[in-house]
Amino acid sequence: MNIGEAARESGVTAKMIRYYESVGLLAPKGRTESGYRVYGTEEVHSLRFIRQARRLGFLVDDIRRLLALWQDRSRASAEVKSIALEHVAELDQRIAELSQMRDTLAHLASHCQGDDRPDCPIIERLADAAPLDCQEPGHTH
Repeated sequence: MNIGEAARESGVTAKMIRYYESVGLLAPKGRTESGYRVYGTEEVHSLRFIRQARRLGFLVDDIRRLLALWQDRSRASAEVKSIALEHVAELDQRIAELSQMRDTLAHLASHCQGDDRPDCPIIERLADAAPLDCQEPGHTH
């Protein structure tokens, strides 16, 4: 099948398929005499695997490791679990950072009158040289 058909079958856009080839997640495919890439069911399965891993937020390097483990039938599931748990820890960190950003922004918004006047604590705080991430909700400069 060509790249458009592989995209439809896998749910991955042709642009992303080319990207995955360029970063080595998908092996470069053979081409027809007219220069079109040729994909088979194995590549479609790999693309679906990659799509699912991306949906879970795995980065390219982790997906590369997971793909290698998926293709290695003698793998130890402990390796897969270790990668997954590392990712869970990274997600927990990102969630904490997002929660802090949300709290800071909600705090700033609650102190903004939101009227016709130009005074705005949100703009003032964004213009402040001090990093926002060190501000505790309830503390203003």
